[in-house]
Amino acid sequence: MASERDLFANFERMRRDIDELFGDVFERSGFSPARGFLPPVDVYYKGDPPSAVVQADLAGIDIAEVGLEIRGRQLLIAGERRAQQSEGRLYQQIEIPHGFFRRVVELGADVLAEQASATYDDGILTVVIPLRPDDDPVRQVPIRSQDRP
Repeated sequence: MASERDLFANFERMRRDIDELFGDVFERSGFSPARGFLPPVDVYYKGDPPSAVVQADLAGIDIAEVGLEIRGRQLLIAGERRAQQSEGRLYQQIEIPHGFFRRVVELGADVLAEQASATYDDGILTVVIPLRPDDDPVRQVPIRSQDRP
């Protein structure tokens, strides 16, 4: 019969194997159970000049503790929603997530990161990122033959 220590060692080994197998999937999606929660986002594209717009629901979060970063075609939003002081409270239900979050939003086009802007109003973070213009959408490629120089 396996000792209790062996049983937990097997669980730990299995957890590491699962992390190794699925860890990169969670990282690419921006979610990791150890990180807390994922704020919901809307992503859309609009007009003149063409821009990507990302809106994130960050109600109850001190915007000074939120960081934004653009890496290629990804917008990273990270921060923390602190739990309210709970002294003297007896909770019946807790549904508002708190803790650290890191959200990776995949953008569907190349962007001009240096021209991005962000505003925070009524708990909604709005990030506007101009799209990189497609200056040369079609390029003809000549084909050389081995027979002809």
